[in-house]
Amino acid sequence: STLFPYTTLFRSVKFVTGGPQSADKDRIIYFAYDSSTIDSRSEAVIREHAAYLRANPQANVVLEGHTDERGTREYNISLGERRGYSVKEHFAAQGVAPQQMRVLSYGEERPAAYGSSEEDYAKNRRVVIMY
Repeated sequence: STLFPYTTLFRSVKFVTGGPQSADKDRIIYFAYDSSTIDSRSEAVIREHAAYLRANPQANVVLEGHTDERGTREYNISLGERRGYSVKEHFAAQGVAPQQMRVLSYGEERPAAYGSSEEDYAKNRRVVIMY
């Protein structure tokens, strides 16, 4: 079949899916140390979720901000909040209604990984998009 090479190509491409049915990995935005800046991989995740939210105005998300354990509790709550608002601003810039989004910061209180390695810290510096 002449479609065979294209079928193989499409199977090898990984897509990001937005919405409540998305894979866990497609609902997490990771951040560099002490940063709330969105990277290019995260832009793709946000774009797909924004498209879902625009198409489903009854849907709502909570943007849960998290940090690693370094820093004071107060600083980490603030940093988690800045991360959440950074994602919210990107959603808003893509046409998501403000009433569809809420920011909540857990700081260091709900780690995704326990431990003190840089790999563990990197997994904890995140915003989780919860439907």
